[in-house]
Amino acid sequence: MRSDNGKQQTLAILVGGGPAPGINGVIAAATIEAINCGLSVLGLRDGYRWIAEGDTGHTAALRISDVSRIHFTGGSILRTSRVNPARDEATLDRTIGALDTMGVRYLVCIGGDDTTYGAARIAERSGGRIGVATVPKTIDNDLPLPDNAPTFGFETARAVGTSIIEALMEDARTTRRWYLAVTMGRKSGSLALSMCKSAGATLAVIPEEFRGEQLEIATVVDTIVGAIIKRRAAGREDGVAVVAEGVAERIDPNALVDGPNLQHDAYGHVRLRDLSFGTLLRAQVRSALLDIGAEITVVSKDIGYELRCAKPVPFDADYTRTLGYGAVRYLLRGGSGALIAIAGGHVTPVNFADLVDPATGRVRVRMVDVSAESYQVARSYMIRLEPGDLEEPALSRLAAHTNLSPEQFKARFGPPVAVTGNASALHAF
Repeated sequence: MRSDNGKQQTLAILVGGGPAPGINGVIAAATIEAINCGLSVLGLRDGYRWIAEGDTGHTAALRISDVSRIHFTGGSILRTSRVNPARDEATLDRTIGALDTMGVRYLVCIGGDDTTYGAARIAERSGGRIGVATVPKTIDNDLPLPDNAPTFGFETARAVGTSIIEALMEDARTTRRWYLAVTMGRKSGSLALSMCKSAGATLAVIPEEFRGEQLEIATVVDTIVGAIIKRRAAGREDGVAVVAEGVAERIDPNALVDGPNLQHDAYGHVRLRDLSFGTLLRAQVRSALLDIGAEITVVSKDIGYELRCAKPVPFDADYTRTLGYGAVRYLLRGGSGALIAIAGGHVTPVNFADLVDPATGRVRVRMVDVSAESYQVARSYMIRLEPGDLEEPALSRLAAHTNLSPEQFKARFGPPVAVTGNASALHAF
């Protein structure tokens, strides 16, 4: 395909944000389809990093032979970064200027909400000169896709994460200890919940189940401690609590280690991996257990980086090929400014404007619906304190495994029970 001046048109591909299984499948499918349609293809290395500086030197021409067998590999052959191309007007102008210099007519951005936000600004500012499409990628599964479709990479992350949780459960049983497994999920608890549900872990702790905007760390700690005591009362000294890292974002940073010195990424998000949230949580859970007379071994385990570059499962290998193909077809039909999704088996572009939260100007985050059966089933299989546990005869039986009186036990654990989701609706369906 050639432009009006007879020059072959160029499609560029970049990857933003954290890695996710299936990235290379999108790159391969988009490259093959673009070349078959007469375009040249340019891979932009390190996401928006270099073009945001106006640098056009970090690129690679992609041929079918370069990508034909990469769809079943993990990682990204183009690497990735979290640079924000729209952090200010000058950066946005440099980004578009670099794309113009390279003769880019079409741009496929593979990424999550932040990458999509940057793509939306490029599409808007270029005024149609550059056709832009985003392919949604995140193991957090937190983009608002039609038909509640998963984001690519999520199914692989769930499969690999579930295997890790299953191994931790066996280790916990063998050694009579508890694991606090902190998983990725900056805003949504979708990954943590699905891993817990798939593995049959003791409980999941996700941000969506806590009412209110601000969350006290003591509430999270006592939610876990209450589960430990309830399981102990049932004769088990072991368990695994799967905790979404997004819980930390709901807590006042000053209540966390080195709160005033927290680092932020290019999009203004707290660098959750710098918090050592699992270590902090473990220390507070152990302290709370000792405070109520229960000496139990507790170990923290971060689960995240092991998931991001895993070899994609067949679902994601299949899924990403359709997404990459669909992105190119959408652009060549004259489309721009949309996220490429699949609904009912059909490629379905979703306009960037429909993804934005008017209140924040940022891409909306899909949260776990705690009123849905998918959550309620998971919750009903968890071991955790429920309102009925704070009434007799259960109350005295649980308190007997601590140094608290029944009245003290109810006063201590009543608040976390009151703010964690729809416990009364668990068996309503």
